[in-house]
Amino acid sequence: MECKYFGECGACRVYENGYEAQLSQKLELNKKRFKEFYQDDITVFKSPEKNYRFRSEFKIWHIEDEIHYGMNHIEKKGVVLVDECPQVCTHIMDLMPKLLKAIKEFDIGFKLFGVDFLSSSDGEIVVSLIYHKRLDDKWQELATKIANDLDIYIIGRSRKQKVVIGQDYITEKLNVDGSLYRFNYIENSFTQPNSRVNEKMLSWAMKKLNGSNDDLLELYCGAGNFTIPFAKIFNKVLATEISKSSINAAKTNMTLNGVKNIEFVRMSVEEFTDALDGIREFRRMSDIDIDSYNINTIFVDPPRSGMDENSCRFCARYDTILYISCNPESLKRDLEILNDTHKVVDMTLFDQFPYTHHVEMGVKLKKRSL
Repeated sequence: MECKYFGECGACRVYENGYEAQLSQKLELNKKRFKEFYQDDITVFKSPEKNYRFRSEFKIWHIEDEIHYGMNHIEKKGVVLVDECPQVCTHIMDLMPKLLKAIKEFDIGFKLFGVDFLSSSDGEIVVSLIYHKRLDDKWQELATKIANDLDIYIIGRSRKQKVVIGQDYITEKLNVDGSLYRFNYIENSFTQPNSRVNEKMLSWAMKKLNGSNDDLLELYCGAGNFTIPFAKIFNKVLATEISKSSINAAKTNMTLNGVKNIEFVRMSVEEFTDALDGIREFRRMSDIDIDSYNINTIFVDPPRSGMDENSCRFCARYDTILYISCNPESLKRDLEILNDTHKVVDMTLFDQFPYTHHVEMGVKLKKRSL
């Protein structure tokens, strides 16, 4: 990828000598980081070298009567004004100048300070316009004209206000080894930003767990990104998530894909452990026949903070653990606990965030023999 803002824009921090060089740095760093747990080769799944982000955020910067997209400076020296970004998918890249022009022409840029883009692979786009002022009927009328002209959905946001023009989600299609999955991605909620690497993560996870011939427990299921495909290879899936909006989205995505063998429970890991051990009773578990499940495998995809010690000890009950991590540092901390009972048998690096120091790691663990 070539970018005229390399060295200034903070979105890319590892760019010298191109894509392969930054990927090599990440691989070597993580080989050293995890060498006490895994000495075999770490499998690497590459990203497209450009146009790989389907979700992106920009500042809006005002200079007299003109407005510009902006990003933080790599050395924290204020804001870098940008008119393009080769990270973003081609649909967002094509829309960026058109949207800025329309905002100027329809005069809805006053107190606008941020723009978020969310795109599907097919080019369905939700744009969030974020303001330091309350949005009135006149704003909605003008924004509706822009949405119609550009064939997009627009969300207007200000403090304690959300104005939806059209709808607040897009429908993404993911092709995983020839099977097509559909997901509603809701504006202002977590989604995997790199759809092509997400497909590779799903493929890897399904291959590592295929053939289990039992049921699956999933923690931190989010909106069902992994849960829905897993339903294809397990008899039943029991998935937990603490966020109510994510659980609702997961249930919608289950229906969207015609899946019927998943039960979702809105619970934290701590609550679920207490319910499973009979320490506490929860109404949210009243319809779940936990004894009907034959669970030997657990899948976790925690937030950047990773899991706490109690959650790791809970996972250690199961024969097989598949762990997806967006933070290698918290993953290493958790492996120090899981290593007491389990052995790492596979480790993979997914280059979800090219030209940064961030990676997504996949680890498969099997229970040690007594």
